Amino acid sequence: MSGLGRKVFAPNDILGAADVMGYLMDQSVMVFANSSERSTEVPTPTEGMVSYLADTDNLQVYTTTWRDIVTSLNASQVVNTLTASTATSYTFASGDQSSVLQFTNAGTSTATVETSTALTAGQRIDVVADGAALILAAGSGVSFAGAGTAGTAYSIAQYEAATILCVSSNAYRIIGNVSVV
Repeated sequence: MSGLGRKVFAPNDILGAADVMGYLMDQSVMVFANSSERSTEVPTPTEGMVSYLADTDNLQVYTTTWRDIVTSLNASQVVNTLTASTATSYTFASGDQSSVLQFTNAGTSTATVETSTALTAGQRIDVVADGAALILAAGSGVSFAGAGTAGTAYSIAQYEAATILCVSSNAYRIIGNVSVV
């Protein structure tokens, strides 16, 4: 049964099973240890159900599949973490999406987007070159375009920033004050 809408209950109203399911259960945030537990407890979800997964701290909504609410609302660009790195070589991971990575090495750092980075369309990573300079490189099987010219690597000068935006599987755009290397 899909949600029945909103209902104001009066004192002493009888709350039947259909009311519990239609007004309460389908419209609550269900908490599960992980997605396996959720699949066991809710084998046939209905559109609009919301769940929280404790193992990943993830809030999801069911449409035709379970989707992260942030992604479903097209707000994956919301930046919520700042991570400093002194690495001279860094490979982006899918967990870096929606983060700002601040490269602080005194020398030039190279950060590479690989096929294993596996961002989905609309996801992004912001980078700040607070060290000497930062090179953004495209690994094998990954394509970049940005700053009006396509390239396989871009340079970001010290104290500048750029965004790596996924536009489709293994296709990225570089947005910011960058130069083709």
